[in-house]
Amino acid sequence: MVDILAFGAHPDDVELSAAGTLIKHINMGFSVGIIDLTMGEMGTRGTPEVRALEAEQAMKIIGAKFRENLKMSDSFIDLSKESLEKVVKAIRKHQPKIVLCNAVKDRHPEHGVASKLISKACFISGLRKYETSLDSEDQMPHRPQNVYHYIQDEWIDPDFIIDISEEMDQKIKAVKAFESQFYDPKSKEPITPISSKEFMDSIFSKANLMGRSIGKSFGEGFTTERPTGTNNLFNLY
Repeated sequence: MVDILAFGAHPDDVELSAAGTLIKHINMGFSVGIIDLTMGEMGTRGTPEVRALEAEQAMKIIGAKFRENLKMSDSFIDLSKESLEKVVKAIRKHQPKIVLCNAVKDRHPEHGVASKLISKACFISGLRKYETSLDSEDQMPHRPQNVYHYIQDEWIDPDFIIDISEEMDQKIKAVKAFESQFYDPKSKEPITPISSKEFMDSIFSKANLMGRSIGKSFGEGFTTERPTGTNNLFNLY
């Protein structure tokens, strides 16, 4: 059981867009787990085996309790009953209070599909009449309190922003754990939209822009599926 369960369509999705938020909450005493839907096997650079090792290293840098991979087919994530059941099993197993998942729309079409898949699975997971193929105690109905979508490559106006000024350096270390995917002047692999120095610079630029919006150095933005509430106006800034 964890407080926050972060899903990503591919290994590195969570690191790029929500690592600072996860690190911040771990430092506050909350528990975090990460689940990747695919091995990223269709990626131009690296191999599934290499990315699995990189994902494990990134998890350790973040400080998450665990990282799992549902081994869906990369580039073919869908909203099928089979895919939904895999995600529901994970949600019921780990009983998260909050779920973080992919952006509602993005340059990579898999991200938007994964967003819909996770959101729907969070709802189905709470249906008492829905039974998974695992009829066990860890498959009791459970619906997270909130589902938040992180913002990825394509800009989306955030509904709220988490201050990650103190966590930014550790976030970048987690991102750089994926050496096969990002900027490496010594690499002989093909150039991709995320392997350039400019892309790495854009991570800082986007986080800085998010942070400036709330008067901080760096931030990570999220969108919500329903209005957020508070009982204290002074908790907002």
